[in-house]
Amino acid sequence: QVQLVESGGGLVQTGGSLRLSCAASGRTYNTAIMGWFRRAPGKEREFVAGINWSDGRAYYADSVKGRFTASRDNAKNGVYLQMNSLKPEDTAVYYCAARRPGSFVTTAELYDYWGQGTQVTVSS
Repeated sequence: QVQLVESGGGLVQTGGSLRLSCAASGRTYNTAIMGWFRRAPGKEREFVAGINWSDGRAYYADSVKGRFTASRDNAKNGVYLQMNSLKPEDTAVYYCAARRPGSFVTTAELYDYWGQGTQVTVSS
């Protein structure tokens, strides 16, 4: 099993920044891809960003490209999401997810482990 714990959410004004962290523990060697997803009130869960443990290659949803940056620290089993130029529409619960080895995907159902989520609220 793999345990994921997110932190770093909070309340920020439009244009502000937040940095989310995801601490992975357990059988992390069994995971290859980390993803960030979010669920806004009344909306479906959506892909935000992803990163490969091995080479650090990152992927982004169009809605966050150029504003968000995913990174990882293999030594600490941590992944991070730096969020800049935040907008009210970024308000959501953000989840960290891990996928076993395989191709990169943006489909939430194909991720194997999930954190409990952290709330991000952007005020206008």
